[in-house]
Amino acid sequence: MSSEIVSHQPEYSTWLGELKTRFRRVQLKAAVAVNTALLQFYWELGADMVERQQQYARGQGFVVQLSADLMREFPDVKGFSERNLKYIRQWHLFWREAAIGQQPVAQLIGIPWGHNLAILSKCKRHDEALYYVQATQAYGWSRNVLVHQIESGLWQREGQAITNFAQTLPAAQSELAAQVLKDPYVFDFLSLTKEHSERELETGLVQHITQFLLELGAGFAYMGRQVPLQVGERDFFLDLLFYHVRLHCYVVVELKTGDFEPEFAGKLNFYLKAVDKQLRRDGDQPTIGLLLCKSKDRLVAEYALSDIQKPMGLATYTLSHTLPESLQGQLPSIEQLERELGLEMRADGGSEAGGLGYEF
Repeated sequence: MSSEIVSHQPEYSTWLGELKTRFRRVQLKAAVAVNTALLQFYWELGADMVERQQQYARGQGFVVQLSADLMREFPDVKGFSERNLKYIRQWHLFWREAAIGQQPVAQLIGIPWGHNLAILSKCKRHDEALYYVQATQAYGWSRNVLVHQIESGLWQREGQAITNFAQTLPAAQSELAAQVLKDPYVFDFLSLTKEHSERELETGLVQHITQFLLELGAGFAYMGRQVPLQVGERDFFLDLLFYHVRLHCYVVVELKTGDFEPEFAGKLNFYLKAVDKQLRRDGDQPTIGLLLCKSKDRLVAEYALSDIQKPMGLATYTLSHTLPESLQGQLPSIEQLERELGLEMRADGGSEAGGLGYEF
């Protein structure tokens, strides 16, 4: 049988696909094993360098000499450059001073060296650095994503939203839900005027859904915008609807471009009740609400949420990029763009719901 005939046999194609998948798994395991072995070597090398550098001429020229000797023996190994040897020593000293013990050391060698260097260069505190090490392992962040999360101050923001979860959710669910929300949310991927409307904010977030999901955090699946709910004889529309795959619940996000007002919480409470009645299914946990406002008075927010029966949180958002005032009048509005693109919008300013199901 010729090779062309064999390649078109269904059984052969199936087996070949399985073979490719198995080999990719082997490649991945090999890469992880090599990384682990290399970083374990780096850790031990760092310890040796710290100890021996004090013995040779008070350390003067020690790293230079060591780099030259190792690169002479292993000319193709970039890890023995003078610069990288200094990083290895610094990395070892940083974590040794933290007295982190054996378990965190195992976490350090479980992420790539480039990720370790990014954390080392951008984190001054050991608890902050360990947070990003653990998050990288948990979520599989690329180096670029890791750097973005560090520079946006995720460690300082996570779990900082004002919530009533302790009063409205079981203890285990409450703690996890509180960690899911942050304050503030950083929408540095948007370019809006300072006086942007809620629809402009909503449209921008949906158009940049990948970056938005990254900022929301792991587990959010996008269900749609302006999602319709009918209660009695009236129609209502949710700004944004998500499903959180780890919390096992719907998450309703309402956007407000001004300061928080107590009545916002009452309206969101109504929406959560409607979602629980109309969308929630067996196995789903109670729906959670998130109010995103441009600013807030913390005491007013705490008062407003204290007597709300449904679980919700309140956070602010920031925009790192705003358009110069000189350009604001020259750009088309959202309404103009929609008309030009032929999009049909509801009379009250919303758009039809989407059901895309994106998840990050």
